[in-house]
Amino acid sequence: MSPRTSDWVAIILAGGVSSRMGTDKALLDWDGRRAVDRVVDLARAAGASSVVIAGGDYGWPFVDDGGRGPAGGVLAGAKGSAGATRALVLAVDAPTVTLADLAPLIAAPEPGAAYAGFPLPMTIDLAAIPADAEPSWPLGRLIERAGLGRLPAPVGAHARLKGANTPAEREDLLRGRRGDPA
Repeated sequence: MSPRTSDWVAIILAGGVSSRMGTDKALLDWDGRRAVDRVVDLARAAGASSVVIAGGDYGWPFVDDGGRGPAGGVLAGAKGSAGATRALVLAVDAPTVTLADLAPLIAAPEPGAAYAGFPLPMTIDLAAIPADAEPSWPLGRLIERAGLGRLPAPVGAHARLKGANTPAEREDLLRGRRGDPA
């Protein structure tokens, strides 16, 4: 999908306590498959040369994110991605994102991009991560400080990009009911 396929990694954020969901979101069943496996397969289909899970061991290469939030996961994933120059950052709680949803981000010029109104998914050149980045930063601050572009979200993708943080949101995504806001 990208000319950078030999040097970019997918970092899948799977940390957190899943308090609103009530169970580990990475292990939730999505049409017969764990969420983490669906997101790994998506990353590979998008052309990632490697995949690292930030936050837990689900049978894939992983790094401990220290439980310090999504920016902490990005920073830990970047450190655990030797040889990579760019990352596609995905959320484990958004396992219905599609290749078409990711294509504009993957094609974005340096230093990467995220969709307006959504911190994830994003692409980021690892060299663009500020040296003073803190694991506790909101993702929006990391995006801004790294100088990432903000693209309009694809029509019809808002629910997939938002993902599922509650059982009701998961059910809506599974049934395809959540559309874009009017």
